Amino acid sequence: MKYKDHYATLGIPRNATQDAVKKAYRKLARRYHPDVSREPLAELRFKEVGEAYAVLRDPDRRAAYDLIPPPRSARDEAPSPRASRSYGDDTRTDDSKSGFFRRQDESFGNILDEMMGRPGMHPPRTHGLNVHGSDQHAKVQIDLEDAFHGTARSISIPTYATDDRGMPLVTRRTLKVNIPRGIRAGQTLRLAGQGHAGMGQGKAGDLYLEVVIRPHHRYRVDGRDVYVDVPLSPEAANAGTTVEVATPEGILQLFVPPGSASGRKLRMRGKGIPGDPAGDLYAVITSAPVRLHTAMAQKAYRALKAAFDFSPRADSDR
Repeated sequence: MKYKDHYATLGIPRNATQDAVKKAYRKLARRYHPDVSREPLAELRFKEVGEAYAVLRDPDRRAAYDLIPPPRSARDEAPSPRASRSYGDDTRTDDSKSGFFRRQDESFGNILDEMMGRPGMHPPRTHGLNVHGSDQHAKVQIDLEDAFHGTARSISIPTYATDDRGMPLVTRRTLKVNIPRGIRAGQTLRLAGQGHAGMGQGKAGDLYLEVVIRPHHRYRVDGRDVYVDVPLSPEAANAGTTVEVATPEGILQLFVPPGSASGRKLRMRGKGIPGDPAGDLYAVITSAPVRLHTAMAQKAYRALKAAFDFSPRADSDR
């Protein structure tokens, strides 16, 4: 079968996100729906759009499709002498261009037939064809503590290759990945030669892993900076105090100046995620309500309140 450019059908680039694929499909499906469109080729375009979306919406099928580079048009480039020798006697006739590219199109078409779930007429002929494997992209999740200390993670990724007969194989493989100390969320790790396998003597592509730091129940992360809430009673915040703050690297002593209002950020320089430079850790003061469990405590608190002429809304009440 002839190679179909599903990206061109949807009008999107090859690196489009899954969300962009979905939006493009919905837009074109509405435009060419037979019950809506009056264009003469609307039904055909509607089917083409549906076929393209069926492939690109599925990550595994899309990755398999991306493994096959689009064949060059015979009008764009003639085959080299080396390529002509690889494809046999018919490339030496007067119509050698069409013979070469016709065979190339058929080879890619057969590979696509197998990978996309459509049976082809013959096994793909990959001898003499050397194609570099495409790069592969995935995500690896780590905990915040892993960013402080480093870790190793095992990930499972799909692999697309060909057997001895040139038939495509779709399997999964497990890789052990070392996560360095000081890694940030959104950073990308490159594993050379761990992407999709090439065809013939073509080299394998690279694997790019985007690091995702899982949400933490205690800490918030912004780049290499880390934020942690420190609850204080009103009297401690007003009088000032020294408290223990739990961090991913252990307990630290924090001095809270007198009169620290709720929401104040106290910076602990260099105590965030390690790096060059290291991030900072911010202790965010929060006001904890006073629990008055006894009548004596309630009486004492009312007396304390009466001793101070203070209203937090004094300025707004004027």
